[in-house]
Amino acid sequence: MRNRGFTLLEMLVVLAIIALGSAGVGLALRDSSQTRLEREAQRLGALLEAARARAQVAGVAVRWYPTATGFRFEGQASTAQDEVLPQIWMDDDTRARIEPAAGTKSVDPSPRVVLLGPDPIIEPQVLTLYSAGQPERQVQLATDGVRPFTLKVLSQ
Repeated sequence: MRNRGFTLLEMLVVLAIIALGSAGVGLALRDSSQTRLEREAQRLGALLEAARARAQVAGVAVRWYPTATGFRFEGQASTAQDEVLPQIWMDDDTRARIEPAAGTKSVDPSPRVVLLGPDPIIEPQVLTLYSAGQPERQVQLATDGVRPFTLKVLSQ
């Protein structure tokens, strides 16, 4: 009686099934555009709070505004290359706009900059981040002027 193992064809079929299953799981676990947008908002919130802290320490107002390719911080006290805050999105599809804060009486209906300091209490600020490829995907970063910027998901 001969011991019989698997044939080469059987082994190839099993490997093909495993490869297809692995590819399906890999595609299912990829970041969605909403997840990437939320990650960008959390990162921007941390950067805004860092700029706000720098503005308070240095006594210099720091302004943030979106640009065509990312965003910009102006008025940073330090010019050392390693201390400059990032100015590009991690995901190229991310865009931002500054919204008038609810309950504020702004002369300009579309504010152009977010003012971060130098005072510890700033005006309420609202930013909307959205996906250029899927504009219905939006998240907001907002502060009441006292508390840190917080994330609010507007759409799924």
